[in-house]
Amino acid sequence: MAASLSRLPITGCLKLCHRVVDGLCGQEPPHRGDYSATWSLEEWMELINSLTALFRMVVGNNSSDEEIHHALLERTISISCATLQDFDWQLKLALSSDKISSLHTPLLSLNLDVRENGHLQPVTVEMNREELNTLISSLEAANKVVLQLK
Repeated sequence: MAASLSRLPITGCLKLCHRVVDGLCGQEPPHRGDYSATWSLEEWMELINSLTALFRMVVGNNSSDEEIHHALLERTISISCATLQDFDWQLKLALSSDKISSLHTPLLSLNLDVRENGHLQPVTVEMNREELNTLISSLEAANKVVLQLK
């Protein structure tokens, strides 16, 4: 199997593995047509069967697809048990501060409702334009990484 996977760049391998796991979890599996130039039908079937068996073995022997989905979900939750439940935002204009009499700076107030260990916890973040641009750039970069892995 390793020799077969070496035909793809590392990002391609990660994408393929991600799609195999998606298939095990009831989502769309990888399509043979996307890889027809890389593997013959026989090689493709052997590779997919090997990867599926590997992921089943890692999660638990003889597990059903639903059990694999649940195990992967549990492992993901163990990374961080906090989940975003809701959010709200407000745009404010700071006219002055205790140090500057005329400020006129726009500020974004972001209110997050985060559920952690069954408890809802409000989190409020206030950002100026630069901080907001940095946050947006970071989220866009994270989204690109997620899309590359799919």
